[in-house]
Amino acid sequence: MIFAIEEINNSTELLPGIKLGYQIYDSCASTPVAVHVTFQLSSGLDPVFYTGDNCSQSGTVMAIVGESGSTRSISMSRIIGPFNIPQVSYFATCACLSDKQQYPSFFRTIPSDQFQADALAKLVKHFGWTWIGAIRSDSDYGNNGMASFLDAAHKEGICVEYSESFYRTHPRSRIQRVADIIRRSTAVVVVAFISPEDMRILLEELSLKPTPPRQWIGTEAWVTDPDMLRFSFCAGAIGFGIEKSVIPGLRDFLLDLSPSKVAASPVLTEFWEEEFNCRLGQRSATEINACDGTEDIETIQSPYTDTSQLRITNMVYKAVYAIAHAIHNAMCQETHSITQCDKFTSIKSKQVLTELKKVKFSQNGYDVSFDANGDPVATYELINWQQSESGSIELVTVGHYDASLPVGQEFHINRNLTWMEGGTQVPLSVCSDSCPPGTRKVLQKGKPICCYDCILCPEGEISNATDSPECFPCSKEFWPNAKRETCLPKPVEFLSFNESLGIILAAFSVGGACLTIMTAAVFHRHRTSPIVRANNSELSFLLLFSLTLCFLCSLTFIGAPSEWSCMLRHTTFGITFVLCMSCVLGKTIVVLMAFKATLPGRNVMKWFGPPQQRMTVVSFTFIQVVICTLWLVLSPPFPMINLTTYKERIILECALGSAIGFWAVLGYIGLLAVFCFVLAVLARKLPDNFNEAKLITFSMLIFCAVWVTFIPAYVSSPGKFTVAVEIFAILASSFGLILCIFAPKCFIILFKPEKNTKKHLMNKNVS
Repeated sequence: MIFAIEEINNSTELLPGIKLGYQIYDSCASTPVAVHVTFQLSSGLDPVFYTGDNCSQSGTVMAIVGESGSTRSISMSRIIGPFNIPQVSYFATCACLSDKQQYPSFFRTIPSDQFQADALAKLVKHFGWTWIGAIRSDSDYGNNGMASFLDAAHKEGICVEYSESFYRTHPRSRIQRVADIIRRSTAVVVVAFISPEDMRILLEELSLKPTPPRQWIGTEAWVTDPDMLRFSFCAGAIGFGIEKSVIPGLRDFLLDLSPSKVAASPVLTEFWEEEFNCRLGQRSATEINACDGTEDIETIQSPYTDTSQLRITNMVYKAVYAIAHAIHNAMCQETHSITQCDKFTSIKSKQVLTELKKVKFSQNGYDVSFDANGDPVATYELINWQQSESGSIELVTVGHYDASLPVGQEFHINRNLTWMEGGTQVPLSVCSDSCPPGTRKVLQKGKPICCYDCILCPEGEISNATDSPECFPCSKEFWPNAKRETCLPKPVEFLSFNESLGIILAAFSVGGACLTIMTAAVFHRHRTSPIVRANNSELSFLLLFSLTLCFLCSLTFIGAPSEWSCMLRHTTFGITFVLCMSCVLGKTIVVLMAFKATLPGRNVMKWFGPPQQRMTVVSFTFIQVVICTLWLVLSPPFPMINLTTYKERIILECALGSAIGFWAVLGYIGLLAVFCFVLAVLARKLPDNFNEAKLITFSMLIFCAVWVTFIPAYVSSPGKFTVAVEIFAILASSFGLILCIFAPKCFIILFKPEKNTKKHLMNKNVS
């Protein structure tokens, strides 16, 4: 401060011809002392530092630089505020001091803690820490600053495991309790909104017992304090500090200490004697080590001579210059580019206060101005405690924060950081690990929102982001993968020719058709033989033809359903099976009529000859054709995407269109089958060698059994197995017919030709 005042007094541009006087008081970090001095200054009873004819207003206070602490600044501002005496602090950061209703005359060159609290919250969020501990000084600085930080942290989604306060004058048990909480906590990151004196006491307490590694986040009050660097277990700490600056000429001013200057100041005398281990003046007469004048201050290394970390010093420098500019604007006028100041002009502190609100200047490249709350533009350096090659801890600037920049651009990190225990990876500090995609967060009862469990998404739902609060369902055509993190198209399922089941059924279908054709070939080759001619060979060939169609129609059920295939498969099946049943029915009637015709006086065969047999087949088949036609016209089968049977896959199938039409087709086939079965049973007592009715009875028994079991199997079978059941019923009933009716005849034709005679067939007594 003295350097700045002397620099101003020697300036020809700022307050030319006017000398500023000053009086320096030490409050000893005591609020009562600060209040006592403030009363003295506001009453004008302070000792006069400079007197003479040239001093226009000796003893009148125009402004006050200070205090460094927020609590003391608050007390001072409440006293001098009513007197309109401006107060410019260089280190009081409490956000409460921005309230112009309570502190109308307060200004500061250091940013408000509100900006720092926001910056700390963004810093914590930037590195992904959501679970932190918080400690603070039990003072206006700590309580107000931490309140602002916790509010900002809450908005950023950061949870606080604990928030503890203490003050240096509290009992040691209170400080031990805070230290134990830090040791036992699960939060790795600790944000300390605390004064250097309180932080020193806490770190000394932590050093007494083993403490788990902690990542310390500090405020400008302690993170740039060189005295803190001796606590090596805090290496890796980061925090915000006031920007480091350069004040030209300050080092030379500090080193220009003559013996007379040192002796005139008790503070400098104590400093000199401690650094050089000697005694000055009268005290040296009784001491062995007397200062002899050869001491060279440039040879020592001490905080006094170190001007590489000018941070708060620059805030003092700017505060003095701000007051000087305000006085200059109140007393001086510029005429024709010449500044003229009337040192005999009487000004009041209220004028200085008014001008201080409008101050805006640049000094040594540093802009100085105040907003409506008396605060400067908030700029910080991001400081990191890094261990040097020699093992000592150094303050390294790794980035900057400028609150005046647009949102999202305030941070700028330009160097690698060192973390706790010398690590290079950002430490993890979370209550719960992140929930991976495929899960959702479920809050733990009674705990902050950062503590949660990861629950697997329900069936059919996914989450494709980390820490997703909800799962959302896939669309109807999609289904989650195994990890439930993405929706994949559902596999489309239908009975195809490429799968084993489809190949087997197709093989049996083709095999059955081939067997039927071979049987027809055998019958055609021996068409003149008695066994072929015995029961209307024309109906036999028509039956073989219809069986061939029955076997082949099952192929229409295999493959992807289409509009034509859906209509074709059911109608073809219905018509061919009715044709088959009509032929069997005709053969059964022929057997009965043939037996009746052998009785004396009976000539019934003329009523059921070949024309009537053909008419019977055509009539029964025509009825089925009408039923199928009505079905196709009114409500035909159509291809359908089934999304309900299986959740995880799509079933391509043929919808019936009209269930009445489908069951009418099946019912008509069943009616003919039952009719055939009844007639065959009636003919079962005919002679064995002539009795084809027994063979028809067995075939109809198999046919009916197959289709009776088909109905519940068809209804209960899901997906493509519904089609497989229907194909199986078609093939089983077709094989039953051809094996029961034609296999015995083929056996006689091929292997027992001696029985293929009219005599044998007409012999009713042969068993």
